[in-house]
Amino acid sequence: MKSIETTNAPKALGPYSQGIVIDNFCFVSMQLGINPITGKIVSEDVAEQTDRVIKNVETILNEGGFNLKDVVKATLYIIELNDFQTVNDIYAKYFTQKPARSLVVQAGMPAAAKVALDVIAYKQEKETENLECITR
Repeated sequence: MKSIETTNAPKALGPYSQGIVIDNFCFVSMQLGINPITGKIVSEDVAEQTDRVIKNVETILNEGGFNLKDVVKATLYIIELNDFQTVNDIYAKYFTQKPARSLVVQAGMPAAAKVALDVIAYKQEKETENLECITR
């Protein structure tokens, strides 16, 4: 098991890691639209937050040796159902492979965020090159 900690994504807001790699899986903790340099939400605009959220998730995945195409399960959190179409349109630009997804509409989030995302990624083991097959 390997804990992912990168300064290119926002620091964890509590006692947890940004992500965990275990075997062929990467689990990324819920990310908000926080600018990793300023430590603040990028703006009050849900579209800008959504874009930043996905970039934060992507950065953590990359640090663990994964990418957005490896995502098999995503959980999307929003506080206003009226924001769903905007969030969904931006999400669709990044997740062209269409992983399984859940949507949670909740009363509030840390840092007054309007959108958040956590993901699970899976990468198949690389096949061994030049493997000899012996038939008996």
